[in-house]
Amino acid sequence: MSGTTGATRTDTTRPVDGPPLFGPDSQFHALFDDPRWALAMVRATVLEAAHPQIGAALVDNSTFVAHPWRRLRNTFLSMRRMFGADPAAREREAARLNRLHARMSGSDSRGRAYDAMDRATRAWVVATLFESAVTMCRLSGQPLDQGTMERMYAEYRAFLAALDGDAGELPEDLHDFWRYFDRVVENELENTEAARVILYRLFDHLPAPALLDGAPTLWAAGRAVAGPLLGAITVASLPEPYRRRAGLPEMPGAQTLMQGAYLAAGLARFLPEGWLNAESVIELLSLSPGSDDPRSRTVAALRGRMKRASALLRLLTPLGGDPAPDPASAAGTGEGRRSAEEFFRQVLDQTGDGHLDWPDLAAMARELSTRLDLDEPEETRLYDAFAAWWRELQAALDADGDGRVSAGEYAAAVPSLAGPALIRVAEVLFDATDKDGSGTIDADEYRTLFRTAFHRDLTTTDGIYGRSAFVSDFLSFMSARRTSTPYDPLLADA
Repeated sequence: MSGTTGATRTDTTRPVDGPPLFGPDSQFHALFDDPRWALAMVRATVLEAAHPQIGAALVDNSTFVAHPWRRLRNTFLSMRRMFGADPAAREREAARLNRLHARMSGSDSRGRAYDAMDRATRAWVVATLFESAVTMCRLSGQPLDQGTMERMYAEYRAFLAALDGDAGELPEDLHDFWRYFDRVVENELENTEAARVILYRLFDHLPAPALLDGAPTLWAAGRAVAGPLLGAITVASLPEPYRRRAGLPEMPGAQTLMQGAYLAAGLARFLPEGWLNAESVIELLSLSPGSDDPRSRTVAALRGRMKRASALLRLLTPLGGDPAPDPASAAGTGEGRRSAEEFFRQVLDQTGDGHLDWPDLAAMARELSTRLDLDEPEETRLYDAFAAWWRELQAALDADGDGRVSAGEYAAAVPSLAGPALIRVAEVLFDATDKDGSGTIDADEYRTLFRTAFHRDLTTTDGIYGRSAFVSDFLSFMSARRTSTPYDPLLADA
């Protein structure tokens, strides 16, 4: 059973009595800026990935390995829209998510079909979010009372109803929900490849966020300590029946470590209201070198201190290896070029599986559509343009005919990627930005494109950006392997 065609939408924005289920007075918003969510979201993601259908979809389509920070930011923004007070924004976001998931289907390594629009599977995603929220409160010594728990469960069922038209795949009664949750954990979850990647590969190889990209030694040292701890904390917090069934090893003292981590994060409740803001933290982590954000001066000073700390650390430990060049300084000295291997890894291989295939280009189209907030017709045009580009790349580069392009095939061919299909991708992007159809991007449209979508403010000599200049800049980035001030934060940043 998949899709939402024919579903009857009901008014789920307000319970029979009490405040609305969405908006600033909701229980969800009371926990939104809670640092415990950092632990709970990882736990929920593992429980999602342990579901065979979700795990297969993640392995085939997700960018969470190569671009985890970008995935985190997009998830955060989506949930903010879905739980916001504006019903129009919620409906628009629900429609966007449904279009995104409708493009994800296939089969796993055992030949079992998956469909990201399967309603029972989508219900499990919502179930893991709710259950992990309840668990994080319990583990941190602040268990929810029955009334608060029931209210929050109603909010999550309303969230599912906003996506599917109704929440029928989740039990209506909270008591029945716990039986449903235990049944899925015991009978349906598996030790999937996606769950193993999150638990054991993602933390060990987590790329630095843009904020810390200039201090690779410092990041490597911190990750070497924090990565195994986060993995152990997450494993210890998972339901015991799943740990036993999946054969997940639990290190000695992990339960104590896990409870200590949740209790420490829960101490944030003693901070003055407003001191912690999840949106500000995520935006700060996403600031890249060269950003013109007002906070960039503070970030630049912080990067300088981190580089000095990294230099000192390199004298004391071999963890960091050779320092990476500063992207901003490289661009300023004319060295802002990537090798073919770097370009393949940082830009083309969006899913991080070592190959280029359609899910990688679909991820690019998805990211562009999300950042530009495209309507369905424009989004479809962009996906079609990327699909044509994939066919062009496959014909030119897939030497062994296996349906994908390896890093070796790409590096050996070193092709000119600026064919007609890629030009069409750039033209579709230009048309989506040229809202008034004038054939040029004026100052307001330009600001919308690079500030809202790419987090940059760039200037032009005449105050407008013509089609040819736009296409040329995009092709230069996508085919000449030059680092690019506007496009790197979109397609290359972690």
